[in-house]
Amino acid sequence: MFVDEVDIEVAAGHGGRGAMSFRREKFIPRGGPDGGNGGPGGSVYLVASDHINTLVNFRFHPEHHADNGKPGTGSNRTGGTGKDLVLEVPIGTLVYAQDVDPEVLDADRPADSPTLEREWTLFADLATPGKRVQVAKGGKGGLGNAFFATSTNRAPRKWQPGLPGEARKLRLHLKLLADVGLVGYPNAGKSTLISRISAAKPKIADYPFTTLTPNLGVVLMRDDRSFVVADVPGLIEGAHTGHGLGDRFLKHLERTKVLIILVDVSGLSGRAPADDLDVLRRELALFDADLGSKPQLVAANKIDAATDEALVASLEARARELELPFFRISAVAGTGLQPLLEAGWTILAEARASEKAAVDLSLTESE
Repeated sequence: MFVDEVDIEVAAGHGGRGAMSFRREKFIPRGGPDGGNGGPGGSVYLVASDHINTLVNFRFHPEHHADNGKPGTGSNRTGGTGKDLVLEVPIGTLVYAQDVDPEVLDADRPADSPTLEREWTLFADLATPGKRVQVAKGGKGGLGNAFFATSTNRAPRKWQPGLPGEARKLRLHLKLLADVGLVGYPNAGKSTLISRISAAKPKIADYPFTTLTPNLGVVLMRDDRSFVVADVPGLIEGAHTGHGLGDRFLKHLERTKVLIILVDVSGLSGRAPADDLDVLRRELALFDADLGSKPQLVAANKIDAATDEALVASLEARARELELPFFRISAVAGTGLQPLLEAGWTILAEARASEKAAVDLSLTESE
């Protein structure tokens, strides 16, 4: 099951209580206080892992708690530290946390005023393998009575309970990390294409919405070049408002550097390919302006089954009008794929070079 949005609750461990104890040994009267401090509670961490690609485990187990710290004991022994809890999430997970309850921040509000709804704010972006973030800090252990001994109070009976650990409500959003995204109507051939250019094995069938979840594949090219391509469920007109599978999976294309718009030119759909291109580009822009402005390549797929050359020509003319590179391909036959991949790689390489230059510049300015 592919799950890309979940709400969870995490709670760090409470600190252990301090001990109240007095040294009692033979021939040592009035040994004095020797109560040790409590141990700190365990913290909760999220770490990006390349071993998982869905948040499904969190849907069935939404509550997570770290271990409490152990209490202190006599002989000035400090309690053990609670074990940290490390939760693995897929690479590309966005972590949102709720703000502090407004009622706590605004104690002077009238009692009968409506409760303000707490907002979700971005807490962390786990976009790289192994990236780790603490989402709940363990509570501090309490002090034992040995800590409170003074020259005037040699037998204190004071000790502290441990402090509670942090507790948070988190919302996890998964955005797949892919370099190239495939966009098209249902049955445009996206799944066939990703299976042809990578080792991905998506479900392929001759009916709409065969793809119900995003698929990722690694494309290997000559000279040790490679990139990750994402295939999302097909779009239809009105997708940005929820038609069809709606906009649920379009967010997985937001991290891509280039989009390949796949258009069926076989004539079997009954639609004009040029109109399909306009609809798809409009849906992308309406969902997110930045997504709609990404570099795009137009691929006329199923060229081997095209029965009307005029339809292909009109699509090519529309692509030229929009100044978009145009390619004739057949995902099934594997024809015309290499020029398409090379064009995608060129745009991707330029984007990577620009990002690297920006990072180098920022590091230089910070020195």
